[in-house]
Amino acid sequence: MKTYIYMVRHGESPKTENNERTRGLTDKGWSDAKRITEILKNEGIDVFVSSPYRRAVLTIEELAKCYDKEILLFEELRELEFSNENRIMTDQELYPEVNKMIGDPDYSLPGGESSAMCMNRAIGVLKKIIEENQGKKIVIGTHGLVMTLMMRYFNSKYDFDFLLSTTKPDIYRMEFEEGSLMEVKRIWN
Repeated sequence: MKTYIYMVRHGESPKTENNERTRGLTDKGWSDAKRITEILKNEGIDVFVSSPYRRAVLTIEELAKCYDKEILLFEELRELEFSNENRIMTDQELYPEVNKMIGDPDYSLPGGESSAMCMNRAIGVLKKIIEENQGKKIVIGTHGLVMTLMMRYFNSKYDFDFLLSTTKPDIYRMEFEEGSLMEVKRIWN
């Protein structure tokens, strides 16, 4: 019995407010969310889950409405907590640190999570979602690093270079059989 996970990385989000949890989408992010709906509206999605962060929810919200489904929020799917300060880091600050985190799973910024901690919490809930929804198609509203770490759990080729190659938004369909990852296909165009 095949189970499909559609990892939907959130659309472009303005880095103007200081709260990671409440950042919404830019005009481009909204436009891309409509494209996601067009791409996935005929896939026969059964279940919608998401990070509780607003930008992840908003990216899949219209699609969930198309299917008349509720989006289930899982705190464990939130973005990696880079530090205990609730501030937005620029990509120039962030990417060298993320590269270190992926290379050394125990490395973290002061007061923040390591990639191992983030992967463990996200994988715990992903396995539960797959187990409880065998044979179904599931959309997960997610973030670039969390998505990369969840995919990396199943195959180490999903690394920092892979993360850099992804876009905002992005869609990867993961095919599972009996809990084993069989195939990953990028379907964002």
